[in-house]
Order: sequence, then structure tokens, then C-alpha cells
Amino acid sequence: MTNLKQETRDILMTVSTATLTTALFRRGFRNIFIQGPHRMNPGKNMVGPAYTLRYIPAREDLDGLDSFADRENPQRKGVEECPEGAVFVIDSRMDATAASAGCILVTRLQKLGCQGIVTDGGFRDTPEISELDMPAYHTRPSAPTNLTKHHAVAINDPIACGGVSVFPGDILVGDNEGVVCIPEHLVDEVAAEAKDMTVFEDFVLEMVQQGASTFGLYPPTDPGTMDEFAQWRQQNNR
Repeated sequence: MTNLKQETRDILMTVSTATLTTALFRRGFRNIFIQGPHRMNPGKNMVGPAYTLRYIPAREDLDGLDSFADRENPQRKGVEECPEGAVFVIDSRMDATAASAGCILVTRLQKLGCQGIVTDGGFRDTPEISELDMPAYHTRPSAPTNLTKHHAVAINDPIACGGVSVFPGDILVGDNEGVVCIPEHLVDEVAAEAKDMTVFEDFVLEMVQQGASTFGLYPPTDPGTMDEFAQWRQQNNR
């Protein structure tokens, strides 16, 4: 798994997905916000390297209840082998007509030290999952077992989730708005820029709340804006 620096992790725990998408847009990345999934249990940010599971459409001769007895079943094997600190990301082909997982598997992931779970499909047992401490993102509740629509085929391969390419080791950051996927090799510089952007945006918001116009302030095209920002930053120890 990705060796995510503690300093970088700490920053990513405090910045928004909106700020991160802007920092990535500056680097030419337009499609890095996972479309569809929303957070079931609002709270602190989710940060961790992607560990993936991929589904294809189910097939009746392969996807009976007895398939769960097979220890090589990729869904069950993936859950049991998920590394501590990872985010479990499921490619469900944006199909929420059957569950991607349920409370028992999500609870197991939490006990193994998983940092969160994301699917572009749906979960079953959603009232119970919503009570867990681990962040969980899905598109909508779905009671039917995964076997009715999904056949698990691959663990820790590149996948699509919510229309975004997710490679194993990419850094997933989730807040109460959604989830962004940061390419592994860019994570340190993107986090550093997002930290500074957050400080500036806090300054801008305070100025706007006090009645300031956004013209010349955001973006800071007025020559005096950055001087005012520097003074504000010093006064607020930011």
C-alpha cells in the first residue's frame, strides 16, 4: 500500500474536497470527484489509499448463496485482506439495484482498521451502517443481496467508481460533500497547496461576511488583497 506521510494525512484531514478539486484542476485533472456516492454518517474526513473490488453482472450458474462458502470469493477475500489504513472502494457499475455490501462486512472492515468504504452502488443494512464510526459512502439503500446483480471478479485492480478511474494506492479523501481521488504521485504537493488555499479561503469568507465585494478579492486581482491577507494571517496565527 501507499506510504502516505503523516504530515500529508494530517493536512488532508482538514481540507475540503472542493478545495482539492481546484488544486487538481490546476494540474489538468477534471474528473477526480466520484459522482453519485454520498456520505451516510457525517463526521471527520476520510483519508487513505484505495484498495479496490470490482463487480461485473451476476450470472445465475455462478452466483448462488453457496458461493459465499468459497474462501476465494473476491468479495469476502477482499474484505478479509484489506490492509489497515486503506479505503475500500467498490466498482458496482453504478448499479444500486442490489447491495454492494452489508453491515456485517462493513463492520468487519472497521474492525480491521479500514478508514472508509465507497461504492457507486448501494448498501443494505443502511440504518446499522449509518451508526458505525467508519465513513461510508453509497448512492442509495439497496436491500437485495449482491448476488442478485453483482459478480465479484477482482481485488486491488484498477476500477471505475462513479465515473472516475481509481488505481490501487490512489489517495481517497472524503468529506461530508463527497469523495475525491488523488493520484498517488501528486498527493504531497496537492495537500500542501490545499492547505494554503484553505487559509486564503477562510480569509476571503471572513471579508465577505463583513461586507466586502468579491471583485479583486476572489481571485485576488487587487494588488492590496495579498497585503491584507498577509496581515490577517499574522494576526490569526495562520
